[in-house]
Amino acid sequence: MTGRATIGDEVPEGHAASLANACETPMRPARQLIAALMLPLAALAACTTTEDANRALQSRWIGQPAERFFAAYGPPIDEYPLSSGKIYTWRGGDKTRYIPPVYSRPEPARTIVRTETRQDGSGQTVTQTRVITRDPFWEPEVITPGRYEQLFCELQINTDASGVISTIRASNDTTGNGFSLSRCAEVLGVGK
Repeated sequence: MTGRATIGDEVPEGHAASLANACETPMRPARQLIAALMLPLAALAACTTTEDANRALQSRWIGQPAERFFAAYGPPIDEYPLSSGKIYTWRGGDKTRYIPPVYSRPEPARTIVRTETRQDGSGQTVTQTRVITRDPFWEPEVITPGRYEQLFCELQINTDASGVISTIRASNDTTGNGFSLSRCAEVLGVGK
């Protein structure tokens, strides 16, 4: 076989396997990288948002009596009468979540072993080993302090004169308690 191969050339047996491996080896890290990037995107795509909650609320509750919603989720916190119906403000899912502080990374664990060998005056060999570890006085720095965060869902519900819901939407929605991007979605049982 010459230095250059052309289409139709035969490849010796040992070289065929190495060519196949050479073509596959660079792809493995690329596939792993793609998989590593896609996993968080897939997890994020599974999260419910305020828009998801609004769509689910509108499809489930528009045309239903407001009393049915309040019987299921609790009474409104405010109402404003109109000549054509009422505007209700409903709030639920109140929770306080503690977010712990974030510290700088600990000093890398360094262990240095020093071994010294010397001869004493009598001709004996003396070996001394010392182990040095990290600085005992090093303390991590606070990057963000711990804090409390209020979680809740607030809805605006408009009804007609007969008390039937004409519009419903999340007017104030915090992040959820878990991985959800919508507290309203959690409280009202909206899933993707």
